[in-house]
Amino acid sequence: MAGRHRLLLENAQQLVLVCGRGEEYLRRDGAASLALLPGASLVVGLDGCIKAVGQADAIRNQFSGATFERIIDCSGKCVLPGLVDAHTHPVWAGDRVHEFAMKLAGASYMEIHQAGGGIHFTVEHTRKASEEELFNTFKHRLERMRRAGSTLVECKSGYGLNLETELKMLRVIERAKQSMDIGISSTYCGAHSVPRGKTATEATDDIINNHLPKLKELKLSGEIHVNNIDVFCEKGVFDLDSTRRILQAGKDIGLQINFHGDELHPMKSAELGAELGARAISHLEEISDEGITAMARAKCAAVLLPTTAYMLRLKQPPARKMLEEGVIVALGSDFNPNAYCFSMVSHSSYLNQHELMKSLTCTTYPMVMHLACVNMKMSMNEALAAATINAAYALGKSDTHGSIETGKQGDLVIINSSRWEHLIYQFGGHEALIDYVIVKGKVVYQNERCGTMSSY
Repeated sequence: MAGRHRLLLENAQQLVLVCGRGEEYLRRDGAASLALLPGASLVVGLDGCIKAVGQADAIRNQFSGATFERIIDCSGKCVLPGLVDAHTHPVWAGDRVHEFAMKLAGASYMEIHQAGGGIHFTVEHTRKASEEELFNTFKHRLERMRRAGSTLVECKSGYGLNLETELKMLRVIERAKQSMDIGISSTYCGAHSVPRGKTATEATDDIINNHLPKLKELKLSGEIHVNNIDVFCEKGVFDLDSTRRILQAGKDIGLQINFHGDELHPMKSAELGAELGARAISHLEEISDEGITAMARAKCAAVLLPTTAYMLRLKQPPARKMLEEGVIVALGSDFNPNAYCFSMVSHSSYLNQHELMKSLTCTTYPMVMHLACVNMKMSMNEALAAATINAAYALGKSDTHGSIETGKQGDLVIINSSRWEHLIYQFGGHEALIDYVIVKGKVVYQNERCGTMSSY
């Protein structure tokens, strides 16, 4: 096939397709056994989409007359789809390191919250921060996520709790969407907590009568494009009725329902989400058996967050029961100031010391898969499916992301190993494992041992 193309990856030891037949998601046996090609190559076109995937000899013959902007020899290496992080809170100012000692001493999440800490502490600092300050820290966090293999990230607002600051956060997310080589699914999470001085009912009315109409107006004008609506459905925060009202109002203006539920107390959030046609529900540590059944029937994705259960010493969500009953299980890092997952990096050639310290405040998503396997008893195949195709499904993006298939976006990760399982098997240290991260066929991260970063 003659012509010019963006990228050729040649001779991969393993090319992990994840899906082989255009599946929207994988569950049960599909998630337990992933599609994989040994000795394979792939081509990404100038439009950033995958043009061909197959055995190395066949691809070489098919594209014998073609030219490429970049060719990477993947001999002895594995190629995987770019990872999809289905739940993050990456836009905020002020960390909560002082609260970690309180947790270690036995204080619960809600005790810290009720004492004026938690979300309210972050809200206070985020309201004071300028849009430029928020963007700069957000940008560095995204860059760190990308270096760890994430090429599509769900990003929430939710540390404003008033219209002005929520819009400030959403503008920051929109700016990153337009200026950075990483996929972003944006989420309005103005119902992350009840603002001080308001009741839950008053906060609900404000969101429905003021916040959501403004979001609709900004969407129509093309200024801000929000994809999802989120509510923290929890005892002492937003009850089931308030959650229903907000989610339905968001759905009515075209937002996907993707919310926090059944985390600290059994709230019947899963049943509500299934009833409303939610695309996804996160946390679910306290989900009921009836909720599992309802989510499986409604094809509502369960976004499980292993770092949160670990950091807050919560019981693990019943991942095995969900998988066995046919729930679409996805994973998210839940990166936020309450649940850090540090990654010691050696990228001094890319960052100065100040920037490096900022970049350290970001999760390494492969560690999330490792925790899912160890603590939630998922297999490595199930964890990878949950971090790729199923996470993409949770964001309504599995038609373009989450697997290596012709026609999908060329988002890829190349690791320096002859077996892909090393991405999960290794607990940390992924800066030595990941050689390249690619978005739309463009190399956006290259390990320094692989030579000088090429420009386009």
